[in-house]
Amino acid sequence: MTMTMIVLVVAVVFAGALMRATFGFGEAVISMPLLALLPISLHTSISLIGLAGLTVAGMTLPSGWRYIDRPTLIRLSVATLLGIPIGLALVKLAPAGVVTKTLGALLIGYSVYSLIRDVITQTTAPSWLSNKGWVFPFGFAAGALGSAYNVTGIPVVVYGTLRRWNPSRFHGTLQAHFLVAGIFVVIGQALGGLWTANLFLLYGVSLPAIIIATLLGLFLHRYIPTEKFKHYVFFVILALGILLLVNPT
Repeated sequence: MTMTMIVLVVAVVFAGALMRATFGFGEAVISMPLLALLPISLHTSISLIGLAGLTVAGMTLPSGWRYIDRPTLIRLSVATLLGIPIGLALVKLAPAGVVTKTLGALLIGYSVYSLIRDVITQTTAPSWLSNKGWVFPFGFAAGALGSAYNVTGIPVVVYGTLRRWNPSRFHGTLQAHFLVAGIFVVIGQALGGLWTANLFLLYGVSLPAIIIATLLGLFLHRYIPTEKFKHYVFFVILALGILLLVNPT
């Protein structure tokens, strides 16, 4: 692996970690499509972002610990654990092109949903979500998507939005779930054979960038008008999703 390629990978990991620490989510939806455009193994990309996400989650959790919805977190975590093998099977059995284009479609759907989320939150919360059992399919989807694409947060973000969680509860529960799910996902990726020879080299050289990006993101989180800036980020995610879909590789 050339030095240029290593620098590009570190830059992508830095951007993803900064996104997560600043806005509370979105690391994988930035890093995964960018890494997919580089000539490195898909398994290496998935495992690297899994380890990076777990690192960021461990560093950011203390800031929102007291706002965690613990009963919901427990149900989400159990369902996430059950969904992890499904995502691993997809990555192991499906062609890399199918996995990449599926990720592109997910990013497009997620960005469109996020851009219209303000309209959704102005309506009455769906009555069916009052049943606590509905947390399980969202958690299961988080496990499957997390082990396959490291986008664990998408189903949880959708669930929290539909449930009208206040910002503190949203951020605290989301970060706690990232940590728990991240542990499950990384173990699953290791046992599923996704770890490669280049993984630890790339993680090692990326670790200083992850730490710097996390500390910088926690600082920026206090001053950036988050809701306004998120809209620009979602347009970037939409563009990345389209790029993955049209990419011939």
